[in-house]
Amino acid sequence: MAFGKLWVLAFRDLRRNRRRSLLTMIAVALGLALLMVMNGYIAGVVEESLQNNIRLNTGHVQVRVAGYNDEELSLRRSDLIANPEQLAAEAAALPGVRAAAPVLWAGAIVATPGDSVRLRVYGIDTASPVYDPIRDALVAGAFIAPDDRDGIMIGRRLADSLGVPVGGKVSLTVVDADGQPEEGIFTVRGLFATGIPSYDDSAALLPLAKAQALAHASRQASAIFVVLDRQADTPAVAAALRAPGRDVRTWEDLNRLLLDTMQTGMAFYIILDGIVMLIVAVILANTLLMSVFERIREMGILSALGMKGRHLMGLFLLEAALLGTAGMALGAALGLGGVGYLSVVGIPIGDMASSAGNVALASTLHARFVPETFAGLAVAMLAVMLVAALYPAWYAARLEPVEALRAS
Repeated sequence: MAFGKLWVLAFRDLRRNRRRSLLTMIAVALGLALLMVMNGYIAGVVEESLQNNIRLNTGHVQVRVAGYNDEELSLRRSDLIANPEQLAAEAAALPGVRAAAPVLWAGAIVATPGDSVRLRVYGIDTASPVYDPIRDALVAGAFIAPDDRDGIMIGRRLADSLGVPVGGKVSLTVVDADGQPEEGIFTVRGLFATGIPSYDDSAALLPLAKAQALAHASRQASAIFVVLDRQADTPAVAAALRAPGRDVRTWEDLNRLLLDTMQTGMAFYIILDGIVMLIVAVILANTLLMSVFERIREMGILSALGMKGRHLMGLFLLEAALLGTAGMALGAALGLGGVGYLSVVGIPIGDMASSAGNVALASTLHARFVPETFAGLAVAMLAVMLVAALYPAWYAARLEPVEALRAS
């Protein structure tokens, strides 16, 4: 039998019970839309968190002294880079490097008369483009100048919790390179709001020279922070910077916890995808089985008129394909709309983001478009639905014409 005639029969049979066909299409559409929104949201959260970590915490490449432990924030001279400006200039001269700057990290306690908080001090080159994300996130006051001797920048969330406005005074205490506590009184020059609670709550920025003086680490830095034009150039730049006594780490090394956690979580997401696909497949198979049972006499007549079993099987598979593709077209439109909405508006999680620790989780999480993933989901769902349709199609194909004609 010609494919065109099977197409006409399949289309006619689906129109026979329009309500059931429509409900099945809606189920397929909602299943695909759910998969697209869920996977787009997961991909957006992972990518956004990774890029936030890169621009605020790790850069694409970091150069440290071999053996430096960033958990300790050591200020021992043996753990710090000597003459960091020279190394930063060497890194900045490499092809593909947008900017490179030294940074000095130190654990500290910031205090006001009514409260105190433990945080990390960043001694930064305030003129470097490396810190443009902080400059862009400035919401009050001014960005600190390189020669500012008593200015400090903190997050707006931290300032609100301490009750400190721009121009207010805070006490900052660090344990210096000699192991002695060193305290200074600083004026809040500016407040930033990056949208990353874990950063805004725990970061204080000083000019590099002032941080070095406070920590007794003159002309030394904890690391060289390197930002690239293209993330793909990371291996080449890291290889060019490697030398004896240096510990060169890429963004993958520095974000290993996040990457490993998400890799482990992908198994769970795949299981969820499979469950949704199976539910849709069962709904489709049930629809086709009901159609078979309602049309047993018709199947018998068609068989008696000479229609082969393989044609009957092809007829029901074609009905499944029609229902599936029509539902998937509607689902793709719904899914793309949902992903588009979440990519712009996002889902606010508020203070829950601050519990993410070293992961730069934003207070509003956004989805992103991943066309290759969406296409893979659509193909996989269609394949699962066709496999599920095999049993109803096989059942129809094996009916004996005489028995089918006797069915009431």
